[in-house]
Amino acid sequence: MSQNGFMKALKCRECGREYPLTATHVCEFDFGPLEVAYDYDRIRRSLTRDAISRRPQTMWRYRELLPVAGEPTVGTQVGFTPLVKADRLARALGIRELYVKNDAVNYPTLSFKDRVVSVALSRSVELGFKTVACASTGNLANSVAANAAAAGLECFVFIPSDLELGKVVNSLVYGATVIGIRGHYDEVNRLCAEIAGKYNWAFVNVNMRPYYAEGSKSMGFEIQEQLGWHVPEHTVVCMASGSLLTKIHKSYQEFSKMGLSSGSKWKIHGAQATGCNPITQAQKAGLDFFKPQKPNTIAKSLAIGTPADGFYALRVMKETGGHGEDVTDDEIRDGIRLLAETEGIFAETAGGVTVGVAKKLIAQGRIPRDSSAVLCVTGNGLKTLDAVVGHVGETREIRPSLREFEALLAKEKSEAATA
Repeated sequence: MSQNGFMKALKCRECGREYPLTATHVCEFDFGPLEVAYDYDRIRRSLTRDAISRRPQTMWRYRELLPVAGEPTVGTQVGFTPLVKADRLARALGIRELYVKNDAVNYPTLSFKDRVVSVALSRSVELGFKTVACASTGNLANSVAANAAAAGLECFVFIPSDLELGKVVNSLVYGATVIGIRGHYDEVNRLCAEIAGKYNWAFVNVNMRPYYAEGSKSMGFEIQEQLGWHVPEHTVVCMASGSLLTKIHKSYQEFSKMGLSSGSKWKIHGAQATGCNPITQAQKAGLDFFKPQKPNTIAKSLAIGTPADGFYALRVMKETGGHGEDVTDDEIRDGIRLLAETEGIFAETAGGVTVGVAKKLIAQGRIPRDSSAVLCVTGNGLKTLDAVVGHVGETREIRPSLREFEALLAKEKSEAATA
């Protein structure tokens, strides 16, 4: 492995200018975002199906396509979450074959953000940073705090002050400095851009963003391997910034280009909450650009009104023939319940968005009923209990009496028969 691993440079996604592999994220000439460029010829010689299969079952089994120079030092156990064949959910949605990529059980903080953070912090350590930070709608804050603690790094996380309590506690417990901002995520992000410019900190989704975003590809790599080295026909991905959708697409392209997976055509569909749907609103209107919004949804992890990768997410949906759709708060709760009741998977609100949108796309014929699809579930429902309390039924209380239990049982059966 060379000094830079299998990375060649940072490259502007707009003009193609190249930059050194440092902590920077914006082109000086046209302000386009930078992303990592790889030496695919070298990677092709090293990364084979056989080589991958002999490695530990973590996201780092694909390390040649992840932006670290040496062996990862943070988050070495992250990834390789289950791909669940969801037959009962498939029947409920009326589709021939359905899978759920379940990052609700990712290590260590139960969300896909552990993927991007392990990459960003491993690269931050390589670049000599001692303090790490992020702007977050919750899951990212949890992951940065946990992984920074495990790596012995100082950590600051910035969040909207109205986040779900579960996500706030899940950042505080690791000893991070948690700063609540009285404003929505876009305001938090603007402040973090200012702080990143003044302090020598590694902001995972600001100056470290080119490395951070690449971690999302690992979800797509795993999906292909778990499907027998095949690209799924349809993939439904929830969108906040839009980055996860674009990187899953990139993972399909990279594996296909190197002959690691089969299947040359695929469609990627984007899912948002109606209360914050700048990307899907633009897609449904046939536009190549989105209009910023002020979020108002229970899906707080997706509540980004000015999505950094919105333009690129729109382009991916257009190029692949995918579609964007959104769901109301009630439809989000219905999606959470449906996934839990059919497959025993408790997803956070973003997962309810993905299931609800998949239901709509199948009903609309956008995803044909005789096809196969993968739904990406990105976080655990234990983090967003507030969103479903009062909407998932209630306990039945009785005294410790067999007579009372049998009376309750008879009543339940009677009500079920007349429902």
